[in-house]
Amino acid sequence: MERKNSQIPAIEPARTALIVMHYQTDILGLFPSVAPVLLANTRKLCDAARAKGVSVYFVNLRFSPGYPEVSPSNKNGQGIKRLGLFIDDQTAPELGQRADESLIIAHRASVFFGTDLEVRLSARGIDSLIMVGIASTGVVLSSVAYASDADFRLYTVKDCCYDPDQVVHEHLFSTAFDSRTTVLSLADALLLLA
Repeated sequence: MERKNSQIPAIEPARTALIVMHYQTDILGLFPSVAPVLLANTRKLCDAARAKGVSVYFVNLRFSPGYPEVSPSNKNGQGIKRLGLFIDDQTAPELGQRADESLIIAHRASVFFGTDLEVRLSARGIDSLIMVGIASTGVVLSSVAYASDADFRLYTVKDCCYDPDQVVHEHLFSTAFDSRTTVLSLADALLLLA
């Protein structure tokens, strides 16, 4: 989707955060053919945000051994448990997470459910979020829906989001995400952060 930069709502860096969702080694290992491009795109975005003074937050899906956080009634959680992943993986080192950049641990698809992310953002006066993540049908959809309901101004960067179901991915960006967020290409996002 091409947009002219003048049509993109400007950001106030001190009131904006980049939320990098589920860019972790176990998840990227599930998608080896696309991981290098996703990591390169998202590293560019992270570096541009850092240079602009935009806070960067990382959120990883993580569980304890034996998955005590997974309810037997949670169908998605049961699928995660069967994979046997997300216990000791880490944020993708290619993104260069800095010591002063928060890591939020989530046990559900939404980065807000059961975490202190919203409290942390509120404490810093952040009201605008640039959101990227894997996968579009999971963490991105769940988190965008919540953040929209919580009245954050939202941007999503399509080139830094991925879903193995490309048909649904494209549909989400043209419908649900476009109605709740300002959808950006990576080029648009880098202009926003220039």
